[in-house]
Amino acid sequence: MLRFIGRHILTGLMTILPVLLSFYLLYWFAVTTETMLGQLIRLVIPSDLYWPGIGLVVGLIVVFLVGLMMRAYIVQRLFAQSEKILYRMPLIKTVYRAFRDFFNFFSSSNKKEYDQVVSVRIGETQMEVIGLVTQPVTEKLPQGFQSDDRVLVYIPMSYMIGGYTVFVPRSALRPINMSMDEAMRFTLTAGVTK
Repeated sequence: MLRFIGRHILTGLMTILPVLLSFYLLYWFAVTTETMLGQLIRLVIPSDLYWPGIGLVVGLIVVFLVGLMMRAYIVQRLFAQSEKILYRMPLIKTVYRAFRDFFNFFSSSNKKEYDQVVSVRIGETQMEVIGLVTQPVTEKLPQGFQSDDRVLVYIPMSYMIGGYTVFVPRSALRPINMSMDEAMRFTLTAGVTK
C-alpha cells in the first residue's frame, strides 16, 4: 500500500515540478526585472506616469536591444574584450565561464555545430549509450587526441544535470535520427517521456 502511494506521489511530482519550476522562473524574472528597473524608472519619470509592469516591459526591451546590438561586429569585439577581463578575475572567471559554456551549448547559434546525435558502442558488448558529438573537428581537440579516428562526444546522464565528455573512435559511433533536444529529453528522463 505504501509503495503504491509513494509511486503515485513520485509520478505526480515528476508531472508538476517541471511546470511549477518553469512558471517560477518566469515569475522570478518578471518580479526581479520589475523591482530593479521599476525603481530606476521612478527616479526618471513622474510617479503619476508610472504603472506596474513598466519595469518588466523596459527590461524586455533592453534584453531585445542587447540581442540586436550583438549582431554588430564592433559590439561583438567590445564584448569579447570585456569577457577577457572577466576571464582573468579569480572567482568570477570560474562561475562566468561555466554559465557561458552552458548557455552557449544550448544556444540556437551553436545547435548546427552540435546537432549530431549518436549511439556510442561500449567495448565489445552490445550496450550502447546516447551521445552528442560536441567536437567533430580533430584539429580543435587537445594535443595527443588529434587523430582522424576520434571525436569528442558528450554523454548526458539520466535524472541529473551532468554527464561525461569522452574521446570516442568514429568506428564506435552510429548516427541516430533524433534532434539534440529530443535526445537530451529522452536521456535525462531515462526514456520515461515521449
